Amino acid sequence: MSTSHRRTVALSKRMELTEFLRSRRARLKPEDVGLRNLGGRRRVAGLRREELAQLAGISVDYYVRLEQGRTQNVSTEVLDAVSGVLRLDHHERNYLRNLARPVLPRPGAGAGRDQVRPGVQRLVDMAETSPAYVVDRRLDVLAWNRHACALFTDFARLPLVERNWARLIFLDDDMRALFADWAGKARDTLAHLRVNAGNHPEDPEIARLVGELSAKSETFRRLWADHEVRERSHGRKVFNHPLVGELVLDFESLRLPDDPDQTLIVYTVEAGSPSEAALSLLGGSGG
Repeated sequence: MSTSHRRTVALSKRMELTEFLRSRRARLKPEDVGLRNLGGRRRVAGLRREELAQLAGISVDYYVRLEQGRTQNVSTEVLDAVSGVLRLDHHERNYLRNLARPVLPRPGAGAGRDQVRPGVQRLVDMAETSPAYVVDRRLDVLAWNRHACALFTDFARLPLVERNWARLIFLDDDMRALFADWAGKARDTLAHLRVNAGNHPEDPEIARLVGELSAKSETFRRLWADHEVRERSHGRKVFNHPLVGELVLDFESLRLPDDPDQTLIVYTVEAGSPSEAALSLLGGSGG
């Protein structure tokens, strides 16, 4: 990472740290954390800086410098205290730690598209009756099987730059129509991308992706401003497929132990359900 790029990344992290902490203060009221609400008009929504500092056991000046990204080597104890007051969950705590740490060169920060190991590709292919695919930290789709193409889209026919899950969710009308709860899927996708952006602030491709989606999608731009941080490792999705109608599928999302920047997503179906018959028909249709 060049010196100029490191400065740019550091500035971006400082801005994100400020906005993230402000957004988390804004969602709490004094009475939520045991403080008396003395009434009257408050100039800021949520907790004031001095209230948060008092509850976290640090000076107001130190918290102000932390929120503005002007601290160096802030301790884990301080970050944990602030996280506790703000009621951050596991993902949000990790995100805050990543934002507060110094910018250090990381190998492969500007590298091109990742590759999956042959064994991972075979694992995806072996899921013969389950849609399965692999994404990297930029949400580029790296591997997929026949059922994933039948359910979502023929990834092989997409130009490489469009073979990206975030672009598909926010910019593809067919994908919007496929998910019964598209708004929920959009929030999950964006929150996952923000986690990855926090883990890899030095990756220029993630920054470019965020910039492109912010310019092309008003929904993305609005949701990105909420600073939501989340990774869903499992859940249920309902699809409205143009060929077979409604499908109710469960998914498991697994980060690969030896390649933690790659995530395997597999959709399964309840045995004997109408969705199983529909999924079987969809797979047999060849997409």
